[in-house]
Amino acid sequence: MKINILQGAFLPVPPIKGGAIESVWFLLAQEFAKHGHEVTHISCMHKGLKNTETIAGVNHLRIRGSRAVKNPWLLKALELPYVLRAKKVMPPADILVTHAFWAPLVLTREALGKQYVHVGRYPKGQLRLYKKASRLQVPSNAIKDICLEQAPSLASKIKTLPYPLTWPIPAKVGFEEKEKTVLYAGRIHPEKGVLSLCETWNRLPQKIAAGWNLRLVGPWREGEGGGGNSFKEKLVQTIKRGSNQIELSEPIFDRSKLKEVMMQASYFVYPSMAKRGETFGLSVLEAMSCGCVPVVSSLGCFKDFVNHEVEGFIFKKTAGDKMCGLANTLTHVLQLNESEFTEFSRTAWVRSKDYSLEKVALGYLNDFNEIIQKNNKLSVI
Repeated sequence: MKINILQGAFLPVPPIKGGAIESVWFLLAQEFAKHGHEVTHISCMHKGLKNTETIAGVNHLRIRGSRAVKNPWLLKALELPYVLRAKKVMPPADILVTHAFWAPLVLTREALGKQYVHVGRYPKGQLRLYKKASRLQVPSNAIKDICLEQAPSLASKIKTLPYPLTWPIPAKVGFEEKEKTVLYAGRIHPEKGVLSLCETWNRLPQKIAAGWNLRLVGPWREGEGGGGNSFKEKLVQTIKRGSNQIELSEPIFDRSKLKEVMMQASYFVYPSMAKRGETFGLSVLEAMSCGCVPVVSSLGCFKDFVNHEVEGFIFKKTAGDKMCGLANTLTHVLQLNESEFTEFSRTAWVRSKDYSLEKVALGYLNDFNEIIQKNNKLSVI
């Protein structure tokens, strides 16, 4: 089949500037091509990338995009010209995958492909506008529930298909050779809970945190999705006030290097309480594939692959509790003995195997075929 994939206007593909959605669809496209399908991937231009090229059997077209801004309304306005430019270069296809806000409203020609809308960000009421979409695909059951609330009339079109891991699952993990590192890898942004994480780490008794290092890795610049200079400075000052070890690192966009960091860490903490900001938690799953034991907040998106005290630990936060749930959980996990840690680490690693690129890609291809066959039957009728 012929598959078009249209990314958003702000991050390049390959994902040299990060981005979970960009990383996932870059790899899924290559897996589709491996199965003999004709794939065209459209994304924004970026310095150092050719406007047209073929990578691993996938045809890449790059058009003028835009710089990301904080204002969500301006962000949507900036994306419209990009989608209109995409319309001019997009080839005919059977399936059109997109997460761009305007695409389902603008790219309505049947020849461009059946609309396969990837709901990669928390829906904010726009789904009811996407009546011509053949599928509204969500990465987690928690987001599926939100979609059903917002667009109940489109229930038959909503389906959960997860993100795949963005690297091969390590055949072997040195569970007993892990460093005493608690890792956070993600955007350095207020909504991710990193400031509260640092404040909580500072409050841990020294006898508990002794010998352990909390490492924060991720982009802090606004143009890369971070909280900007002012937030970084606030974070730095918080780190300086504490006596427990905290390391703030520069972002790592090279996936192989990020994987190395995760292979070394013992725990992966993801303290986000942004209910409207999380849809899956890919970095958590990636860390699990490297044998990290996850410590995550009680957001619904994590519950598809983390069960409390099975693959990892889930902490709860209620209004005004100053992250006491996180503090109690960290205090507990840092005192696990080697045997207990190894069991959790191994269980997390095994669970991640359900999300291999090959397995997840087949799920998408089966869904594409189902949509095409359904359309063919309707055409005959």
